[in-house]
Amino acid sequence: MLNLLGAAEIREIAERIGVNPTKKLGQNFVVDANTCRRIVKTADVQPTDVALEIGPGLGSLTLALLEIAQEVVAVEIDTRLADELPVTVARHDVPIDRLTIVNKDALEVTELPIQPTVLVANLPYNVSVPVLLRFLELFPSLNSGVVMVQSEVADRLAATPGSKSYGSPSVKATWWADVTAAGNVARSIFWPVPNVDSSLVKFVRHESPGDEALRVMTFRLIDAAFAQRRKMLRGAIADAVGGSAVAIEIIEAAGIDPNCRGETLVLKDYVALANAFAKRNNA
Repeated sequence: MLNLLGAAEIREIAERIGVNPTKKLGQNFVVDANTCRRIVKTADVQPTDVALEIGPGLGSLTLALLEIAQEVVAVEIDTRLADELPVTVARHDVPIDRLTIVNKDALEVTELPIQPTVLVANLPYNVSVPVLLRFLELFPSLNSGVVMVQSEVADRLAATPGSKSYGSPSVKATWWADVTAAGNVARSIFWPVPNVDSSLVKFVRHESPGDEALRVMTFRLIDAAFAQRRKMLRGAIADAVGGSAVAIEIIEAAGIDPNCRGETLVLKDYVALANAFAKRNNA
């Protein structure tokens, strides 16, 4: 087993390279080795895996991944951190060719030099949902993963109909994967200590219910329904489909009650609506 980073070493590295964690970039570095190993274990990382890490920071979780994974691809927006990560890895006697670094904003990544099989990341709070959905969309090779996010975001991602947290992220994520809550994380394992709670979310990919055109239309309907979640479905999606008459027509064709609300529906319902809309337009 490797000697993972501790609080003292993390602060020393940060001071040496002139990094002062910023709220803007969502930089809260994990300083607890046991938590890093717990995340890797929860993700069920295997020796054959190519692990994708988004926002590796100073390398706490990176080293824990390199204990097990065949390779690690790390996407890091901060150039200072991206430049220092290979130094840290080499100091811990890990062959540097097992680490690939992409110095880029995760929201601008469109391809990776190697196809990842598992995603394990401490995601910045302010972009966690769009980053997760983007990488699920772009990289079908990702079979599973665990992300650490703000607890409120974790609740939304893993929510089911009828709960207060259920929203568009809950439904959209299920296009690609089954998403479940995987436990909470203490604030004390971070430096600096955040003023919000964090939780783990696990996903396991399944076959998507349709092609890209169907996904785009389905997501359009999801967005419309949750933008006005207190409205009946027929009113909420009217603008998205060309009027209330069309809305009622496709809702009934999909076998759904026009008087229900979007927050009571699951992905297959929205897919049925999208298919009904496409069939009507192609008739």
